[in-house]
Amino acid sequence: MTDRANHPGGHGRAPEAGRPDRVRNVALVGHSGAGKTTLTEALLAATGVVQRAGKVEDGTTVSDFDDVEVRQQRSVNLALAPFEYGDVKVNLIDTPGYADFVGDLRAGLRAADAALFVVSAVDGVDGLTRMLWEECAAVSMPRAVVVTKVDQQRGDFDDTLLHLQDAFGEGVLPCYFPVSDGDGLTGLIGLLTQRCLDYSTGERVECEPDAAYLDRIAEQRASLIEGIIQESEDESLMERYIGGEEIDVKALIEDLEKAVARGSFYPVLATSVPHGQQPGPVIGMAELLEVVTEAFPSPLEHSCPEVAPVAGGPPRRIECDPDGPLVAEVVKTVSDPYVGRISMVRVFSGTLRPDTTVHVSGHGLTDRGHEDHDVDERVGALSSPLGKTQRTVTECRAGDVCAVAKLNRAETGDTLSDPANPLVMAPWTMPDPLLPVAIRARSKADEDKLGQALGRLVAEDPTLRLENNAETRQLVLWCMGEAHADVLVDRLASRYGVEVERVDLRVPLRETFGGRAEGLGRHVKQSGGHGQYGICHIEVEPLPSGEGFEFMDRIVGGVVPRQFIPSVEKGVRQQMERGVAAGYPLVDIRVTLRDGKAHSVDSSDMAFQAAGALALKDAASKVPVLLLEPVDEVSVLIADEYMGAVMSDLTSRRGRVLGTEALAPGGRTVIRAEVPQLEITRYAIDLRSMSQGTGSFHRSFLRYEPLPSHLADKVAAEEKVD
Repeated sequence: MTDRANHPGGHGRAPEAGRPDRVRNVALVGHSGAGKTTLTEALLAATGVVQRAGKVEDGTTVSDFDDVEVRQQRSVNLALAPFEYGDVKVNLIDTPGYADFVGDLRAGLRAADAALFVVSAVDGVDGLTRMLWEECAAVSMPRAVVVTKVDQQRGDFDDTLLHLQDAFGEGVLPCYFPVSDGDGLTGLIGLLTQRCLDYSTGERVECEPDAAYLDRIAEQRASLIEGIIQESEDESLMERYIGGEEIDVKALIEDLEKAVARGSFYPVLATSVPHGQQPGPVIGMAELLEVVTEAFPSPLEHSCPEVAPVAGGPPRRIECDPDGPLVAEVVKTVSDPYVGRISMVRVFSGTLRPDTTVHVSGHGLTDRGHEDHDVDERVGALSSPLGKTQRTVTECRAGDVCAVAKLNRAETGDTLSDPANPLVMAPWTMPDPLLPVAIRARSKADEDKLGQALGRLVAEDPTLRLENNAETRQLVLWCMGEAHADVLVDRLASRYGVEVERVDLRVPLRETFGGRAEGLGRHVKQSGGHGQYGICHIEVEPLPSGEGFEFMDRIVGGVVPRQFIPSVEKGVRQQMERGVAAGYPLVDIRVTLRDGKAHSVDSSDMAFQAAGALALKDAASKVPVLLLEPVDEVSVLIADEYMGAVMSDLTSRRGRVLGTEALAPGGRTVIRAEVPQLEITRYAIDLRSMSQGTGSFHRSFLRYEPLPSHLADKVAAEEKVD
């Protein structure tokens, strides 16, 4: 890979891509604390975009500019950091590393053509990194690995490399390894060139490696060459290599770059970026930039998602052609209370220009509060974001990423296309939010502003689902986890000035009769003038679970006039909705109207409605009323090593394990169980803790079952209906 240390800087201007083949869209992926943001700062400094690298602990980094990120000292948003290296524009997409913000991470992968996995030499490979690697493998996304923090006391590059190969396979091979002088890291040794790159003076100086490293170079170089040759399209290389021929380094580098671009070879690099009070040189930026610009594919080499006509029709592929039909996707939306809505857009085909009209289409997320829409909108100014700074650009061509202002209806995941030929892209997969958090406004003023603020948050974040539960009368945010919920509540206060507080989540229970009973409803009032008169006798009996409600008319002799029989049923239904014991809806009963009395003048529809309700309450006072709880069918995907702990935990939650299914390969198992909803309101947090972030689950409503008596008594005591 060529040395391009003398590259042009990027001071004060936005880099613009002239052609798609000169663009690299790269997502930084890795667990929280691996050093992605610090690495971004080092790359921006190395390419002249910033004069001095910012620090996470000081809140001065380019990509972590949100108030929440500065306070928490971790990334919670997708951020774009473009720079130029040589004649290539790199759109570096810094993604959050915490599992709660996987929505932004997947959006970053959607916008990228390659993924750079950042792994800490101190912490190694965690479960989330393994899962993300598998996701990239499923879509054949090219990958490379950069090992950070190799200069720290507990940082071990060799041990981390072994863990990487164990986790990701033999195709993960180092191109360099770090060297030190005993006091700290001094540089790298290139395995193909067999040259030492000494950074001890602050500048990269090429020299001969120390003799002590020659055996290690020979061993690791042989493994690297064999790995490259196995992926080479030149089938004669292996025979020549086995025959003892020295393969030209330039040819090996070309084959390596092609294999990386195809997604079949994964180079490992080492870097060191001083942080805090840790002294030392910045090491490995030039080598990393060479891999990113020369080995990672351009948008022309990475296939575009499928599109289909909005009006309907078969899906088809599009080409990355600046002169083709416009197809772009909103990968991130930010609603600023002062600036308005800003959309980060990846252009897959065509050219996006300011002050033009585009068609905005969004479909498939109505269950999360995102309405389906097809609307034409006028594009505002285009800019190239650098953290919170927006730098104006004249156009955004196919393969590039930009920010668009004033798209008031566009939401994350929407497609922008030509109004004359509106298209919609196949959506990317978003995980289901499974942690319900009930909130309420702290004041009337907050309540007035809450709806609009939540609408903007939903537009930004497709992993958030908003539920206004009419039954429990609670506003529920369905989140990815506790950290996600904390950020949303914080953002409501800091960005929109809306203060909310969390309240205990109410699970919608049901009531039913525990046996057969008779009830008398007598509504007789006379206060002068026209009175109210309605009397009815009913019989109530329980039905099997899920049968609902039946009303039977057994009136003989017209003791209740025909016009008032529907009134009795209506009154019974109204009382069923209000409940008869703890205020929850009454279900699965049959009510039979047996007898009653009417008055020729004072009987009315309202009188018999009241009598029907009183009769149901009277019957309920004579038999036990059972509380029913909702039970969910739960499927848990877990690594085999955690299966015992998860099954034991499900049992402790009053769950019934129905069976398991081993998934091959990967050492994972699906556990299927039936679990009461009362026991899994915080299961998203607990499962993550049990499985070290590797477990996931899906839940769906199954049926209602009787609540155990000790829990039913507690609920009835707390919410007894007067």
